[in-house]
Amino acid sequence: MRLNFYKYQGAGNDFIMVDNREDTFPKHDITLINKLCDRKFGVGADGLILLENDEEHDFKMVYYNADGNESTMCGNGGRCLVAFAKQLGVIKDEATFNAIDGKHYAEIDGDVVSLQMIDVDTLEIFDVYSFLNTGSPHHVQEVEDIKNYDVFSNGKAIRYGTPYNEAGSNVNFVEKMSADTFAVRTYERGVEDETLSCGTGVTAVALAMYANGKTESTQITLETLGGTLQVSFTEESDKLFKNIFLKGKATFVFEGTIIC
Repeated sequence: MRLNFYKYQGAGNDFIMVDNREDTFPKHDITLINKLCDRKFGVGADGLILLENDEEHDFKMVYYNADGNESTMCGNGGRCLVAFAKQLGVIKDEATFNAIDGKHYAEIDGDVVSLQMIDVDTLEIFDVYSFLNTGSPHHVQEVEDIKNYDVFSNGKAIRYGTPYNEAGSNVNFVEKMSADTFAVRTYERGVEDETLSCGTGVTAVALAMYANGKTESTQITLETLGGTLQVSFTEESDKLFKNIFLKGKATFVFEGTIIC
C-alpha cells in the first residue's frame, strides 16, 4: 500500500496525519499503525490521526496512540488536525469536529490553534495527587526540581500501579514557577514514555492547580519540554469547569509517501 501522509507537531507532540475522507486507510491494522509511528522503522510519531467525513461537523478525528491502538482524546493532536484541515481546504479560520469524547470547537490564526476541550465536572483531590478526565484520564502530582526528576521510572510505576492498574492513566508531574505559570512533564500511556508535551495533560494540570489553590488565575501558562501552551477556563461551581480552551502553535513539519 502506498500511503500519503503529513507530519505535524504541537509543542513537540508529533503526529502522522492522514486524509481518510475516502475511507481507504486500514484503520484496524494495529501492527501497521505501530510501524508507521516507529521512530526507527517508520515515519516516527507519538500518534497517528485520521481526518474523516462527518455528517454534522466539518470533520471527524480518529486518534491512535503510537502502540497502534485507538485511544481517548488528544489535545495537541486535535489542534494539529485543525491546522491540517485548513491546509486541505476543509475549513478556513474556525472549525467544529467530532472526536471520541464528543464535539469540539476550534479557531486558527496563523499557526496558533485554540481548541475548546470538554467540560470537566469531576476532579478528585487526594493527599499527594489529583485525578481528572479532560478527554483522557490524568494523574497530576507536584514535585520539586522537575528538570532532574525521573519522569520515565516514576511515571511508569504510577501508570501501571494502584488504583489505575491495567486501564492505566497518563501521569503529569508539575512544579510551580510563578503565580500563573507551571512547568509540566508527562508520561503518556500508549506511547509508554515521556512525551515533549501533552495537551489534555496540561489542561488537567491547569485545572488541578486551580482546584488545589496553587493559583488564583483562570488563564494559566504551562511550560513543557516541547514549548509553551496556555489553558483558560471558567469555574461554574465547585469543581465544575467550562469554556476550557487549550492554545498553542500547531506546526506543519513535512509531507511524504511511504510504501507499507
